[in-house]
Amino acid sequence: MIIQQQPPLHLTYCLNIHPGETWAENFAAIQEKALAVKARLSPDKPFGLGLRLSSRAAESLAAGHRRYDVRKFFDDHGLYAFTINGFPYGQFHDTRVKQNVYAPDWQTAERRDYTNLLADILADFLPDGISGSISTVPGSFKPWITGEDNARGMTDNLLACDRHLAEIREETGKNIYLALEPEPGCFLETTDETIAFFRERLGSSQQLGVCFDTCHAAVQFEDVTAALKKYVTAGVRVAKIQLSAALETGSDAETLKPFCDPVYLHQATERTTDGSLRRWSDLPEALLELERRPRAEPGGILRVHFHVPLFAGSSTATELTPGFFALVKSGITSHLEIETYTFSVLPAPLRSREMIESIVREYEWVLARIA
Repeated sequence: MIIQQQPPLHLTYCLNIHPGETWAENFAAIQEKALAVKARLSPDKPFGLGLRLSSRAAESLAAGHRRYDVRKFFDDHGLYAFTINGFPYGQFHDTRVKQNVYAPDWQTAERRDYTNLLADILADFLPDGISGSISTVPGSFKPWITGEDNARGMTDNLLACDRHLAEIREETGKNIYLALEPEPGCFLETTDETIAFFRERLGSSQQLGVCFDTCHAAVQFEDVTAALKKYVTAGVRVAKIQLSAALETGSDAETLKPFCDPVYLHQATERTTDGSLRRWSDLPEALLELERRPRAEPGGILRVHFHVPLFAGSSTATELTPGFFALVKSGITSHLEIETYTFSVLPAPLRSREMIESIVREYEWVLARIA
């Protein structure tokens, strides 16, 4: 939905909360779920969509006439697509995902070609006068990168995608940005690492930027507002902000156990009493260590890459301060996306609401603070 005209600001939620790997499943979710959310929040005004298309779903839309039919449906129902989550290439629900979510990474032609296809699709969906964004893997999973050849391969593919996006802009007038999404445990993990990569390797790009996920930055114990300001100062485009909250709790194993699931990777960071940071690549590893600690040992603050609803307690949603939203409204980006894809694996107390009700409540949480 359009929540501010000047500078423009659009808000959506990411459709990756709805399980589905085929376009038929994605389209059914739009018809049954997204339209229900629209009816609650924006019955008489255009409602923005944040698509999530797997490689399989994107291939189904490769033919232009199929995209024409979808665009007509959007127009007829007051919908408009302005962003795509192009991070998960393959299956994202109901299977063990873990680090496979980063594969294929930006070292591969598969990732480049998939992303170029997403751009072609989005160019046909975008209304005139609105920019588009595609969020993507932050290069690779950090353990997969061993040397300069890896970094050079990622750079080459990213710049090739940048050229494709520039060609789309020149041929169609549709301006689409590719947004690298820093994440704990990845090649681009922190704000400083990401800025350095842009300066050293992507300086010639026209259509590349970042997707700033507030959960990911908070798990690193970065000040979310300060990190955003760093990107502005460095001249790195913030193509999209994903509004999300990480689980925050004390270093208590019993509290954390319900958040262990076999599907997603839940990186964890503890800020100890002396201010240092201790990191684990997944929550089960953190639990093993915490359970071995003497009970008398003072615990720190633990943040876990587990997206919990923005309105839930015990989370990093407190990082989204009035100062943060004032910066968002100043024109730092035109795309906001609520992303709580973990709904199906949330502990029961956090799933006490029906999914549509939970999504609507997250919108209301954001809108109240934007206002």
